[in-house]
Amino acid sequence: MNKVLLIIQREYLTRVRKRSFIVMIFVVPLLIFAMGAIIALVAKDSDKLSSEQVVNVVDESNIFSDKFHDVKNIKFKPVKASLEQLQVAAKTNESLLILSIPADYDKKNVVKVFSKKKPSLLITDEIGRQMNDIAVNNSMLQHHIDPVIVKSIKSNIAVNAVELTDTGAKDANVGPNMAVGIACAILIYISLFIYGAQVMRGVIEEKTSRIIEVIISSVKPFQLMLGKIIGVGLVGLTQFGAWIILSVISTKIAGEAFNSPQGSMMGALAVLQTIPFGYILGCFLFYFLSGYLLYSALFAAVGSAVDSETETQQFMFPITLPLFFTYILSVSVLFRAPDSALAVWLSIIPFTSPVAMMVRIPFGVPGWQLALSMFMMVAGFLFTTWVAARIYRVGVLMYGKKASFKELGKWFFYKE
Repeated sequence: MNKVLLIIQREYLTRVRKRSFIVMIFVVPLLIFAMGAIIALVAKDSDKLSSEQVVNVVDESNIFSDKFHDVKNIKFKPVKASLEQLQVAAKTNESLLILSIPADYDKKNVVKVFSKKKPSLLITDEIGRQMNDIAVNNSMLQHHIDPVIVKSIKSNIAVNAVELTDTGAKDANVGPNMAVGIACAILIYISLFIYGAQVMRGVIEEKTSRIIEVIISSVKPFQLMLGKIIGVGLVGLTQFGAWIILSVISTKIAGEAFNSPQGSMMGALAVLQTIPFGYILGCFLFYFLSGYLLYSALFAAVGSAVDSETETQQFMFPITLPLFFTYILSVSVLFRAPDSALAVWLSIIPFTSPVAMMVRIPFGVPGWQLALSMFMMVAGFLFTTWVAARIYRVGVLMYGKKASFKELGKWFFYKE
């Protein structure tokens, strides 16, 4: 045990004493807040970023051309020129857009926008929305329905989600919870690769420099692998802890700077206070640590099986595919249905649960599912560590031979 502790101490102190580690502790939170501020400024002034687009309307139906209304950065201009003449002009003018509306406009794919450059979705969506509104208004007039009356009685109902708890009803804040869940999933996905790769890179460096032969003479391969995994994991926890503390301090300073009750910052902070950060943070740390331990054991086995990082790709892809698959689903599907059968199973299977469960947790997860998921994560870590250790003990002493999956299978069954 003392040997494992010495390896942990060496791996930890070697990394935290680096200048790059100290710099990144302060740089990452600053970059995140700077990026957020830039995104907010860009979103605020997004209308100024794009130039005004003129859409020349060729309307053979004589229904739409005089009923379009201009919107920000999009101006509609009815023209009488032929479509062929305008197409010739558009070939030499990138800003020229031509909207062709034939007489049989209600047929599929007959309304077209011509331009030298591909038009943005904003323009095509706006044209489609206005044409549909105009067509509906015309249909109502044909049926002697006044569109003005219909518009005046049209309601705009907003639904507010309210969560019933033991302490009473409270705002569910679906949007912020969704954002927190996806952010945690992305952070775990990225961190597992970053710190897992550090373990793999450390194994490869020691193997290629032949230092491993000296180390193995004093400690068992399993002790060395375990010490590396835990040491690098503690480095990751140290970084996350520092980032969390700095983020809390920055948020408090921002809250005091924007202490106006009407300020948008105070409104955002009030919403964030309704999110159970303590519970989410505890789950995040568990799934980061358990997911890291599970995947880093496999990364260590990969590092022991190769002589350089360029040879790792054949082994990395099948290992990381479940995590990548879950990440894609998390940011596209799972947050829309956090209690679906797919989400539940992905949050229980050890190879996918670190990402999938963090998407579900802000929405509330039944206690038995969370307990089962955590139990499976611990069992999965123990199993993968056992498998990786059997490969690692042979692979770290193999040189000059490209390993295959068949070769790894042989290493696994070698006797002590």
